[in-house]
Amino acid sequence: MSLNPKRGTVYVVDDDEAVRDSLQWLLEGQDYRVRSFESAEAFLARYDPREVACLIADIRMGGMTGLELQDRLLERQSPLPICFITGHGDVPMAVASMKKGAVDFIQKPFDEAQLLALVDKMLQRAREAFAVYQQAATREALLAKLTTRESQVLERIVAGRLNKQIADDLGISIKTVEAHRANIMEKLGANTVADLLKIALAPVPPTKV
Repeated sequence: MSLNPKRGTVYVVDDDEAVRDSLQWLLEGQDYRVRSFESAEAFLARYDPREVACLIADIRMGGMTGLELQDRLLERQSPLPICFITGHGDVPMAVASMKKGAVDFIQKPFDEAQLLALVDKMLQRAREAFAVYQQAATREALLAKLTTRESQVLERIVAGRLNKQIADDLGISIKTVEAHRANIMEKLGANTVADLLKIALAPVPPTKV
């Protein structure tokens, strides 16, 4: 089967092989790319936050539980939308997971239409988060072009310091500040101070898990 990568990736983490196979069959039938893992630990070893994806995880698993997996992802500021699979007795835990940012939870046996609608919702959220990630990654690449002195000047421009104040701060001439400022604008592709601030103040991308 030729899957459409533009639809996004669905990670499935469940220690029940039958559940993993069932979800993979259902989701691949809707043209999603599916990656299944039998444990949270195995998933964390392979997960890349730069991918447009969402996660469906069992809330109770041997080893690291679904809630512990959620905590690990939160620690790493992961943008990954999460939905939990729960049994009837796990609903209070699922509610707690939503308070921490989980998108939703579905109870076993799950309704296929409900699950597919939820996956579509999560991947839309993932695409929005990925756009932010790309913007931030671009920012990091641009800022890496600056010399140490140019970074010091940029930091003070962002803080609202005037050229004379920056010159006094760094013990350099105003003309040197102006030269650094021109280099910064050129390297960052900024035409105005407003453009410069948008780049300098953009969010930092999450670290890889």
